[in-house]
Order: sequence, then C-alpha cells, then structure tokens
Amino acid sequence: MFKQHLAKFIRTVTVPPVMALMLLIILYITKNEFFGTTLNLVLAIVFLVVLPILAYPLQPLIPGFKGKGREGQRNLALLMASLGYICGLMTALFLPVSKYLLIIYLTYLFSGISLVLLNKVFKVRASGHACGVAGPIFSLIIFLGPWVLFGILLLAAVYWASLRMDRHDKSELLIGTTVPTYALMLAFLIVLGYTSVG
Repeated sequence: MFKQHLAKFIRTVTVPPVMALMLLIILYITKNEFFGTTLNLVLAIVFLVVLPILAYPLQPLIPGFKGKGREGQRNLALLMASLGYICGLMTALFLPVSKYLLIIYLTYLFSGISLVLLNKVFKVRASGHACGVAGPIFSLIIFLGPWVLFGILLLAAVYWASLRMDRHDKSELLIGTTVPTYALMLAFLIVLGYTSVG
C-alpha cells in the first residue's frame, strides 16, 4: 500500500507542467541571460506551465472531454500543452528572446507535435509523462553541465511509479523519453544553424 501511495505521489509532483516550471526557475536562477527580461520568464511560465495545467480543472467542463476519465484528461492536456507551445513560439518570434529560450520553446513544440502524431495518427502510445520529465532534465544537462545528471534518478523514479501504477509499459516510457531527446537536438540544430548563418 505504501508503494502505491509513493508511486502516486511521484507521478503527481512530476507532471509535465511542474517539471517545466522547475526548468524555468532553475535556468532563471543560474542562467538569467536565458530570459533577458522578467517578462520573458513570466510568458514562458504562462505558455509552458499555466496553459498545460489548466487541462486538469477544465476537463470536467469542456464538451468532448468531460466524462471520459483519464483518457479525456490526457487528450485535453495534449491539446492545451500544444496550444501553449505554439503561443510561446509565436511570442518568441515577435519579442527579443535569447536563442536559448527559443531552443526551449522549439523543444517543447516539437515534443508536443511528436506526441500527437505518435498517439493519434500512428497509434503508438508514447508516455507524455516520461516526455515531460525527460525534456527538462536533458535540457538542464545540456545548459548547465553534467552535474545535473543526478536528475536521471528522478526519471527512473517516474518509470518505477508509472509501471507500479500500470499507467505505461516500458516501451511507452522509452518512446516518451526518446521524443524530447530528438526534439532538443533538432531545436539546437535549427536555432544554432540559423544564427551562425545569420
């Protein structure tokens, strides 16, 4: 019983919006130049944290999603998250932001698009939870250095909790972890390639 409660706690405190908030706060404290202005931080929190997390209280109120349990919540979360990622990228194109913040927005957008395509088009169930945990951890490792590798322990805890609660199998977790890995690399190639040419 304790293990079940622990697994639920781990999954609750590591939902993707919470992990995005952790990423933004840590980067703001350690690499303030990533944001430039407090407004860019606030907007990033709105787009990467607030909009995605609204899916949870809004699900019982929105036709087409209410009454569909966890699957409805999952679908609305994907939709709200994608909306936030698109708004974030659009804002980044109109406001002066660093290339690093642009990389973060692109990574989230590519990850969101990939999850929608995998889950809805190709019917491959990829774990959005694993994606939402792995992305910030891998981003912090790239931006701050190898000392953040201890974050892999948190990802391992999420794997254990998801398997314990029978929310995902190992392949779904691995696919979900792969998504932000390639998304981050693609974002780096696009942004750094573009800025080096410019």
